[in-house]
Amino acid sequence: MRKIVLLCVAGMSTSALVKKMQAAAEAENYACDIAAYPVAEAKVRGEDADIVLLGPQVRFNVEKVRQQVSCPVEAIEMRAYGMMDGKAVIKRVKEVLKD
Repeated sequence: MRKIVLLCVAGMSTSALVKKMQAAAEAENYACDIAAYPVAEAKVRGEDADIVLLGPQVRFNVEKVRQQVSCPVEAIEMRAYGMMDGKAVIKRVKEVLKD
């Protein structure tokens, strides 16, 4: 089971995307645990994650978060985020993790 951590300003704005991602993952039988947190919690929340995704509003923190965790860190593509396209985000996760 993959652990996917989404980070945004307060962990709230990504909650809708988390639900869309969970639905897309279930439809594809992709076993994963997805949760959203504030970017300030990156080190704690990302320490055992398989991948950390940053919302567009905090994408400037990518390098800082990469220094705090040992997994891949990516900014969510703005179009996918704006459209709440959970399927596209899960697709990207699978590409990065080579699943």
